[in-house]
Amino acid sequence: SLRSMDETVRVIESELRKITGVRMLLTRVGSGGMPRVNSANIFVRLQDIDERVISLGRLVRATLAGNPGAALEGNFSQREKMQEVRRSLAKYPDLECAVRNLTSFRQGAPVDIDFSVIGPDLAELAEYSERLRKKVQSLPGIVDVYCTLRLDKPQWHVEIDRERAASLGVDVTEIAETLRIAVGGDDRASRWRDPQWDDVYDVELRLVGVDRGSREAISQLYVRTQAQPEPSSTQFTSTTNSPPDASTLPGLTRLDNVVRLFDVATPPRIDRLDRQRMAAIRANIAPGYALGDRVEAVRRAAEEIGLPPSFATRVLGRGRELERTLREFRWTFVLSFIFMYLLLAAQFEHVVHPLTILFSLPLAVPFGLVSLWIGGESLNLYSALGILVLFGVVKKASILQVDHMNQLRAQGLDRLTAIMRGNRDRLRPILMTTIAFVAGMLPLLLGTGPGAEERRSIAVLAVGGQTLSLLLTLLAVPVVYSLLDDIGALFRRRKA
Repeated sequence: SLRSMDETVRVIESELRKITGVRMLLTRVGSGGMPRVNSANIFVRLQDIDERVISLGRLVRATLAGNPGAALEGNFSQREKMQEVRRSLAKYPDLECAVRNLTSFRQGAPVDIDFSVIGPDLAELAEYSERLRKKVQSLPGIVDVYCTLRLDKPQWHVEIDRERAASLGVDVTEIAETLRIAVGGDDRASRWRDPQWDDVYDVELRLVGVDRGSREAISQLYVRTQAQPEPSSTQFTSTTNSPPDASTLPGLTRLDNVVRLFDVATPPRIDRLDRQRMAAIRANIAPGYALGDRVEAVRRAAEEIGLPPSFATRVLGRGRELERTLREFRWTFVLSFIFMYLLLAAQFEHVVHPLTILFSLPLAVPFGLVSLWIGGESLNLYSALGILVLFGVVKKASILQVDHMNQLRAQGLDRLTAIMRGNRDRLRPILMTTIAFVAGMLPLLLGTGPGAEERRSIAVLAVGGQTLSLLLTLLAVPVVYSLLDDIGALFRRRKA
């Protein structure tokens, strides 16, 4: 009920207020897009980011205050507090809890993983989705796992004995109308008009709360009949003076003579995807794990439980957006290579030298990914943009090397001497370019403002990838230049 949920939330609030860094709590009970009495949202506001993350501005303020060590105390990240909240909520195993970051744009469910199972049969769908939920819950790096389809709403199923109802002359609509008024109520059936003030009052007519929740009380309701009830073999008879059986009153019959009520468990709601019944397994990603890798792990878990042929799975939400973004980025990388080759071929008036320059780009990608791993970041939209930035910087250094080596060879130097002198002459400009690029990325890398945690991945990939690949690029470009020049000379000799 709403009252019990409110009492539970108040206990959780007292637990959350004990967490260091929590400044304010805002709770909504029984609200949301599809409100339910057994659901609640708790919004937690932490200290301002300038007060809990070490930064240059905080260090300067602490130094001016005469206590520079204060800038190094009490530092924590939002991810750490989210993990602490999860540990606090683990004390309540009967609650289904999820800790999420509050996003600015609501597109679908606000979770990292949204994996849907589609099937025709609701009971089988609930069974397979529950098995998948338990399997996903055991996977490392996945937290806050829950399933949207739950058969936990109790209700009564009314089964009408149509032959018995027909013999008694009971219309099915009479049964439905009786149950509707008794349980749901009807203000039109008891509308009262005050003749003195000429006002109309809607008086709701229904059973009291105790009887509405009693199957026995509802079974003893009466419905109108069009014929006299036939004697029943199960009717109680007695030779003593006893009142007439109420179930056989003229023109009326008791409800349990024509219907049977039994308890069933149904879902509070039935979600559909492409006009098919759907159960969604939703979860978040723990720090240190990548979204794409965990989505693939969930997909493998769904294959292991062996879904029937009539069932299907879909990846929705952020996982689908990540897959679509990476798929489009692959085409972006291919097109960028093609256009860079065409421009370089026109600039150098040669078809081989652009290949020497572009060879350095694939070498930078592994170093960029290693930088993400060292920095604790994941591959996302920002880091994918960082790969494009990294391509531009690495390509520029290769252009400096190849162009200067060609100029020296045009002056009459042999290939080996041109390679050695060209790399020596261009080492300083390349280092200056790299240092300037890293210095320009430092504000993005060390920034602590709102949203800096999301944007930091592009700086980590670009700075780390450029720094780590610098030495290999300086060594690889001369080697590839010499190798491709030998291959070109071989083709020229064959043509001659």
